[in-house]
Amino acid sequence: MSKAYIIGTGPGDEELLTLKAKRVLGECTAVLYDRLVSNNILNYLNDDCEIYYCGKEPGAHYKTQEEINDMIVALAKKDHIVGRVKGGDPYVFGRGGEEVLALQEEGIEFEVIPGVTSPIAVLNYAGIPITHRGLAQSFHIVTGMSARSLNVNFEALAKENGTLVFMMGLSNIDYIVSELIKYGKDKTTKAAVVMRGTSSKQRKVIGTLQDISKKAEEAKLKSPCIIVIGEVVSLENELSWYENKPLFGKNICVTRSKSQAKGLKVKLKNLGAEVTEINSIVIEDTSNNLDKYKNDISTYDHILLTSVNGVKIFFDYLIKEKIDIRTIKAKFSVVGKATKKALEEKGIVPFKVSREFVGEGLLNVITPYVNKGDKILIPASAKSRTLLQDELENIGADVTKVDIYDVLKGELKNEKAFEEVDAILFTSPSTFENMKEMVGLDRIKEKICIAIGPITNKAIKEDGIDALVCKEHSEDGFLKEIEEMLKEV
Repeated sequence: MSKAYIIGTGPGDEELLTLKAKRVLGECTAVLYDRLVSNNILNYLNDDCEIYYCGKEPGAHYKTQEEINDMIVALAKKDHIVGRVKGGDPYVFGRGGEEVLALQEEGIEFEVIPGVTSPIAVLNYAGIPITHRGLAQSFHIVTGMSARSLNVNFEALAKENGTLVFMMGLSNIDYIVSELIKYGKDKTTKAAVVMRGTSSKQRKVIGTLQDISKKAEEAKLKSPCIIVIGEVVSLENELSWYENKPLFGKNICVTRSKSQAKGLKVKLKNLGAEVTEINSIVIEDTSNNLDKYKNDISTYDHILLTSVNGVKIFFDYLIKEKIDIRTIKAKFSVVGKATKKALEEKGIVPFKVSREFVGEGLLNVITPYVNKGDKILIPASAKSRTLLQDELENIGADVTKVDIYDVLKGELKNEKAFEEVDAILFTSPSTFENMKEMVGLDRIKEKICIAIGPITNKAIKEDGIDALVCKEHSEDGFLKEIEEMLKEV
């Protein structure tokens, strides 16, 4: 049965998306989105969801509102569950009401999902409370884009003691301030302009009614902006928090698979970065390749695991096939701290751990404990190197390497997402190779490239890019390095 959701997704920071909006996005079979929607929102859609860009930008309207209304109705009539995805809240100058009326006229079921609205959230992230005891007990939100044509009652607004907020009003800022002063607003009243609030591109200027326009022009602020006027602006220095984070102002692209990106993304965001998630790799489980060896798993002397994916998929296979871990006598050894942690979460303390996140490191620590004739199982990626297998066979070991997963190229759901990125974190050669196909080498060269280690850096360097290279391969280690790297950029 067809249905349409009008979905507010908040002002920019992906984490301001509501739980209900997240759930509903997963139900949609067709989605229309615009330019004010956060880069990562489309990642919550199913892979087979149809996606349409209908952004309306100053001077370049891709779709009129009437055309958007018609598209929503047409898609719903094709039995789609339609999501009209909008920045902020659909009913706060979002024209969501017009879209709902179009659906109602056609008898199409609809639901409106509220979103965190920008006048509240953007000011919060800028350190400006919209109300504050003793300074402002009320607030008034006005569309600044149509300030002239809508005959806003500036005479009444000028007399208000509460906070005045003008949304999307940068192009009319001179008119707005002059009208307020004309009707008696003190020209020394505190004022601020906040650009792209809650995102990595957030910038603000602070002044008074008489100089805020000039300051915004000197700072070269561009839409979308929010103008705020009132004594609450005086608190911005004391209440700022977002702009004080170490990676504020940086948009970092994480190129891992969806499951791997989650933890890293949270940690980067805690440091103040905006994270653009482009899942350049998709993990395909091929653990059925173990079927021919499953009766012999208990006979191996060593099992070597070279990645977190390898640990997860190997143990998932054991569970699926009801293989009792207690029958396995092999010593487990792993590459790197992250793989060690993943193995320990399965209740197994690794025999040996290589400090370096490369096969050579594991080879160095395991070789002294491998005897001629030892049986060794290496469940790994189809694209992994054969170095461990080759070198251990050279010393007389009986090595079985089984491809239990493959790394495939992901899909870029939001073509505009990459434009915002300042730096790209590559965690494997495959993330780099896939990103080349997805966004193009020339566009990658415009960004700061960070390689997780020497193997990844080698792949990047072959294309003429001088990447910053992490020396630490644990997540916490390279996060600290990234923080230091980007401080000076």
